[in-house]
Amino acid sequence: MSSAREAGYRLLGARLDYLLHLRPAEWPIMAAHTLLGYLLAVGIAGAAHGVQLPAAALGLLLWVVCLNGGTLALNSAFDRDEGDGAYLKRPPPPPRHLAMFSLCLIGAGQLMALALPARFAAVYAVCFVLSILYSVPPFRLKAVAGADWVINMWGFGTLTPYAGWATTGLPLDLPRAVVLLGFCPLFAALYPLTQLYQLEEDSRRGDRTFALVLGTRRSLDVAIGGVLLAFGLFVTAAEKTRWNLVLLGGALVTWLVVVIPWRRSWSGRTPKRHQRGMYLALGAWAVTDLAVLLIWG
Repeated sequence: MSSAREAGYRLLGARLDYLLHLRPAEWPIMAAHTLLGYLLAVGIAGAAHGVQLPAAALGLLLWVVCLNGGTLALNSAFDRDEGDGAYLKRPPPPPRHLAMFSLCLIGAGQLMALALPARFAAVYAVCFVLSILYSVPPFRLKAVAGADWVINMWGFGTLTPYAGWATTGLPLDLPRAVVLLGFCPLFAALYPLTQLYQLEEDSRRGDRTFALVLGTRRSLDVAIGGVLLAFGLFVTAAEKTRWNLVLLGGALVTWLVVVIPWRRSWSGRTPKRHQRGMYLALGAWAVTDLAVLLIWG
């Protein structure tokens, strides 16, 4: 047990297990992608002047902690993982009331979302339903190959930055709508990469995840195709200036540097190396968010 976790147990006791299953290590990633939508709506200069900042801050808290954290904990309540999961190493056994705690947290976020623009409350409600369909039996679509993929590419890829935009109440213009759409195939590329190191555990549990059905080689082929489609949409939405193309080209190269060598050496990689590849892909995602912000923000 790490010293930080030991200190947490001394401070919170068994209640720390609830917090750990919210996976706070993932919150900065989710927060950055949600905040991107807000910055695309008001611009970097507008954000510096605090345009719609209180609403954006509340929306960020609700989306990241209540909806996303609650969804991850709800997923843990039914997965009961024993090995390392994404953003949670050496997970403690799920507490007895974790599922109810998660649903109450997501539900509280939905009630507070009613104080924000209607489009934010609506997209929160859509993802609330998707969270239940994804994690909770008898639906448990995370165990249905393809359904898990579709839910995540839309929920995290496109609807998350749209939620950040929706906190402002501003209309969405066409170029930026195409940009938000581009994150859908980009997350379609990332999602199977998050599963490759867990194939053995998913198979043992009987979950027919997207990556498990495809296999490692074809999952990486899908990832490469999703990346290319996403950047095709980004280029379509961008004004074809040299600066824009350099930024997009740099972000694309970052992705290809991760996935092409991975595709070439997949058969010799251990689960630990697949897990390291996933974190490198998350880094490429962050580079893409920054490039999009500099071009359209």
